[in-house]
Amino acid sequence: MAVAAGAKGRIPFREYRTWYRLTGTPGRGRPAVVVVHGGPGSTHDYLIGLSSLSEDGWPVVHYDQLGNGGSTHLPDAGADFWTVGLFLEELDNLLRHLGVADDYVLVGQSWGGMLAARHAADRPGGLRGLVIANSPASYPLWRQEMEALRAALPPGVDATLRAHEVAGTTHTEEYAEAVKVFNDRHVCRVRPLPPAYVASVMETANDPTVYHTMNGPSEFHVVGTLKDWSVEDRLPDIAVPTLVLSGRHDEATPATVRPFLERISDVRWEILEESSHMPHLEEPELFHATLVDFLKSLDGRRSDG
Repeated sequence: MAVAAGAKGRIPFREYRTWYRLTGTPGRGRPAVVVVHGGPGSTHDYLIGLSSLSEDGWPVVHYDQLGNGGSTHLPDAGADFWTVGLFLEELDNLLRHLGVADDYVLVGQSWGGMLAARHAADRPGGLRGLVIANSPASYPLWRQEMEALRAALPPGVDATLRAHEVAGTTHTEEYAEAVKVFNDRHVCRVRPLPPAYVASVMETANDPTVYHTMNGPSEFHVVGTLKDWSVEDRLPDIAVPTLVLSGRHDEATPATVRPFLERISDVRWEILEESSHMPHLEEPELFHATLVDFLKSLDGRRSDG
């Protein structure tokens, strides 16, 4: 199926629908850049700035993963429904329906980077390159590093957080205010918060089914179904050039990122010094230039499958 430039809509996936937006025209020389958002349970909005890559010839695909944004919401689906396999299947379906499965690059951010890495490990023939932005290689590593980040918060903040986590009152305003202290340090350091970021936060809050089920009530209290998930064992199977990006103040600390560097054969790592978890919003010019440099390095290259 060929999709017209500038198209957006909802494509069938199982008995549901996946919302997508295409900026630019595929099939004109450069691969499509498919953007895989984080969460799980967020939306494409906070990554919409990547659509500017189309100005240099890379068509850009954004989509909302099932359960959020413009895609089908399933607030009554149980934990056994929301699996990594579901979202891998949805991504494959998207690539086929949009006609880009034979020539594309994945840019995955946070959870999306882990999902993209797992997709790449199966060596799809049309994948030309992989960008893993602000992603841990495993949730056990993530949870371990969260302990250190929490311990470094201002006096009393972590104690407040833990009191609510033990009591099961993570829905309260006091917990939300303490979470904000962490997020201001390690998730997005721009003030005021960028509207695109706020849009995704609001969408997640509007329907937190996926986030609460798979992750938990906050970035650092991971008690959902992903708490023991890792892609570390599959990283040696990735056979395309890979760019790893992170911020100096990122909640995805160097320890969580290092397995990508140690286990992917063709990989480079760039740290953005003034950023935390959202360098595409915190240092957009440098992020864009780094991404473009990597994408240009793929020109003329083809995966060996």
